[in-house]
Amino acid sequence: MTQHSSPPGLAGPPPLQVSATVRPAGTGTILPVDENDQLPSSGAALREHRDVAFDPATGLKLDIVRPGSERPIPLVVFVPGGGFVLADRGGNPARRRLLAEAGFAVASIEYRTSTPVATYVDGVRDVQAAVRFLRANAADYGLDTRRVAVWGESAGGYLAAMTGVTNGLGRFDPGEDPDPGGDVQAVVDMFGGSDLALLAADFDEPTQAFFGGPHNSLVSYVFGRHSGKACADDPAEAAGANPLGYVHAEAPPFLLFHGTDDRLVSPSQTLLPHNALLAAGASSTRYLLAGARHGDLAFLGDPGRGPPVGHPRGHGPLDRLPARPPDSLSFR
Repeated sequence: MTQHSSPPGLAGPPPLQVSATVRPAGTGTILPVDENDQLPSSGAALREHRDVAFDPATGLKLDIVRPGSERPIPLVVFVPGGGFVLADRGGNPARRRLLAEAGFAVASIEYRTSTPVATYVDGVRDVQAAVRFLRANAADYGLDTRRVAVWGESAGGYLAAMTGVTNGLGRFDPGEDPDPGGDVQAVVDMFGGSDLALLAADFDEPTQAFFGGPHNSLVSYVFGRHSGKACADDPAEAAGANPLGYVHAEAPPFLLFHGTDDRLVSPSQTLLPHNALLAAGASSTRYLLAGARHGDLAFLGDPGRGPPVGHPRGHGPLDRLPARPPDSLSFR
């Protein structure tokens, strides 16, 4: 097992721990690494809008990249990962540009984290606030407000899932006026958590004990940074942070990805919402990427699978996407 220390300037216990082992990922479509089935770069001209403030109350900002055309186009809101302690909207620039070249407007957002004091409720509200802002200003950025997807990775995948299943719920919706809404029409969740009390369910005993305790970034984002609680100490509040409890038949379609060798977020974490969505009558497609760890280069189509978590390149820009998304997620 490997513990990762707090980011520079952030005091406190190690926010994350990487397991030495991971058990089989469970039911899912296994994708082999295929360098030939990737979304290529078209080299199309793009326009960018940087440092756009979307919520005066929090000071949060977003960046937009989109094709040069003037017609309204579908919007993808990118929610970055960061272990619930960081939210860098500058992440994954190459992949965001590829989506823009494919005809989407991509807005990469900031959100509040557990440093210093935010919780998951604040994070979901921030995602919805960004969606509301972009809808309200759609004419300025050439957006089709009927077709909005949210895409998140790791901690951002968790927030994307929560945003998708809590469309319109007052506890998470930051707006007093229902128009423009913060709802989304599709969700892409890449190796995100779901039932945070079981985040380490597929891992070795020391890692399960670490995430089951009161001193990690996960419980800080559920209960607050200085609560001293573990998920087992307050099952009711922990349940409130679980997207499975909000799943319903009218949830937007989900597309979930996970690496079979992810040692930071148990691969079963994306299986849980996938099964819950299907059981409720909603649409969900889940892919497992053979041999991939937590956002490593296997997600690029690298047959060598790239470096593990913790390597300087282990969270680098993921610059290619599967060329053919499932029909169930198409909203174009």
